[in-house]
Amino acid sequence: MSQRPIGVVGAGTMGQGIAQVLATSGFPVRLYDMAEDALERARGAIDKGLGKLVAKEKMSEGDRDAALERLAATTALEDLADCAVVIEAAPEQPELKERLFRDLSRLSEDAILASNTSSLSLTRLAAVAERPERVVGMHFFNPVPVLKLVEVIRAEQTSDDTVARIEALAEALGKTAVRVGDSPGFAVNRLLVPMINEAAFLVQEGAATPEAVDRAMKLGAAHPMGPLALADLIGLDVCLAIMEVLQEGFGDPKYRPCPLLRRMVDAGYLGRKSGRGFHAYS
Repeated sequence: MSQRPIGVVGAGTMGQGIAQVLATSGFPVRLYDMAEDALERARGAIDKGLGKLVAKEKMSEGDRDAALERLAATTALEDLADCAVVIEAAPEQPELKERLFRDLSRLSEDAILASNTSSLSLTRLAAVAERPERVVGMHFFNPVPVLKLVEVIRAEQTSDDTVARIEALAEALGKTAVRVGDSPGFAVNRLLVPMINEAAFLVQEGAATPEAVDRAMKLGAAHPMGPLALADLIGLDVCLAIMEVLQEGFGDPKYRPCPLLRRMVDAGYLGRKSGRGFHAYS
C-alpha cells in the first residue's frame, strides 16, 4: 500500500492533520481541496507542525524535509485516481459527502474510500458508491498527530478485507484502531457530545459559568480539559451538527440540541477557530 499514494479530501483542520501523519509515516500523500488558498494554509500548517517536532528534537530536519516532499496538493479530484486509499475529511454535510463518494468511486476500481465523518451513516455513504464494499469509516480525532484513536466504522456493505486493510493502515500510522458499528455518533461522540450539550444547558440555565463547569470536570472527574473548552476546540458548529444527527437518528428527546449552543453557532461563535466560543481566544 505504501508504494501508491494515499489521497486526503479536504484541507481543513482534520485533513491537515491526517495528511501530516500520513507523510511523516512514509506515505506519499495527495491532498485535495477545491480552494487553492485552503491548500496553501494547509501546507503552512503542516510545515509549522513539523517544525515544532524538529524544535522538540522529535524529528530530524532531514525527516521533516522528506515528509514535505511526500506531500502534494491538488485542486483536481482526478489526481486521486491512482491512490490506494482516499480519506475524505470534508465538512459534515451529507449531500457534499455523498457527491464526493459518488465521484471518487468512479475514479478507481480498487481504491478504498474511507470517511473521517464524526457521526454520519457510513451505510448511506456506501450506498452511493459504485463499489460499496470498499467504503469504510476511518474516524480520526483532533489533534490528529497527537491522539492515538481511530474509530473504524463498518457499513452494512463493507467487506472484511476493507476493514482489515484500514486497520493495518491505522497501525502503520502509529494509531490504535477500535471497531465500531454504524450507529449515529459511533462510540466516542455518542458519549462525548451529549455531555458537552448538557454542559451548555448548565450555562444556559445559569447554574454555572463555563469556567466553573470546566474547572469542576477537570478537578472532579479528572478530565484533562473541561467539556466547554473541548467544545471550543472541536468547533461548536461540529458539536451542533453531531447532536442533530443523534436526534434525527434515534428520535429521542434526550438528544435535543441546547438552544444556547444553536444561538452561539448562529452568531458565529464557533470556538477557537472564530476566536470566541464558550471562552474567548486571542
